[in-house]
Amino acid sequence: MIYLDSAATSLQKPKEVPLAVSRAMSMMASPGRGCHRPAMMAADCVLNCRMLLASYFNAGEPENVIFTFNATHGLNIAINSLVSKGDKVVISGYEHNSVTRPLKALGAETFIAKSRLFDKYDALEAFKQALPGAKCAVCTHVSNVFGFILPIREIAGLCRELSVPLVIDASQSAGILPVDFKELGAAFIAMPGHKGLLGPQGTGVLLCGHDTKPVLFGGTGSNSADSLMPDFLPDRLEAGTHNVSGVAGLAQGLRFIMSKPKNAISRHESGLCRAFAEKTRGITGLKMFLSENFSAQAGVISVMSDRIASDELAERLGKEGICVRAGLHCSPLAHETVGTAEQGTVRFSFSPFNTVAEVSYAADTLKKILNKP
Repeated sequence: MIYLDSAATSLQKPKEVPLAVSRAMSMMASPGRGCHRPAMMAADCVLNCRMLLASYFNAGEPENVIFTFNATHGLNIAINSLVSKGDKVVISGYEHNSVTRPLKALGAETFIAKSRLFDKYDALEAFKQALPGAKCAVCTHVSNVFGFILPIREIAGLCRELSVPLVIDASQSAGILPVDFKELGAAFIAMPGHKGLLGPQGTGVLLCGHDTKPVLFGGTGSNSADSLMPDFLPDRLEAGTHNVSGVAGLAQGLRFIMSKPKNAISRHESGLCRAFAEKTRGITGLKMFLSENFSAQAGVISVMSDRIASDELAERLGKEGICVRAGLHCSPLAHETVGTAEQGTVRFSFSPFNTVAEVSYAADTLKKILNKP
């Protein structure tokens, strides 16, 4: 099996991640729920991971780091903290349903800053035109469908100039591209633990730089006599039992990333993109969505065939042991922006653990399937 679906979930992990999960499950209880050793070990585990994340993302105090179930959970907290019915909210044309659905549910007036694929200047100009009068802006750092790296620093700068709070979806960039919370000056940055951070499913992180509203209410292990949620972070946003085993694995995933030279992972994934593109160039009827010189593209390539529907093509690749994803990828807006909504695309997404040989085999397999009469 060759796994090329890391934009959905990083299946391949550093060996320390499952070991940490197993150890936590057998030895740790719940933080803040006792003074006995298993509870204190859990508290130390959670605090250490929180401190590690705060340092890595330059988020300031560890209390600004909130553990969530996934990026969707974090985005819901951020959006609910900033947006009310009727508010003008500016989003990019590449947002995931985890952004568009909460905004729809809240009754926000959503303005889409549409731009051409892989055109950073066009994306920035679209936000420049749309931002005046906005209550909030939400922008993905990297499109989960096409790997388009949006000009997030410049967009963040515009938001700061106009005093528009910005929510960043770092689902496809955290652990791969630089994400500096203080430099960006965002109100919130949300990310999953199970993608670029190489942690387990069911983990996520929300970096907070703005007043918050909880979306879950319950026990926190603190202020138990009070009928309201605590007014301080992280307790205000972390109701219920922590996913301690997941947090333990997430810490190990982050340590693996931090052990690598700066930008080593992004360079590796970019190299795999180039190798895949070279091997598949010239296949009759295959459309590939590529940035010129990969200057605006992370480790994701989407393709379409004019002969075989995307779902069928992904199924045929799966039968040959190539794991990819087809369809709309929970991001119909991105497909509407690019014009691929009718059948979606087949997405190949790479990880630090994929090799050039694997990518070459996947490209040869794709070529074989599409060249069949």
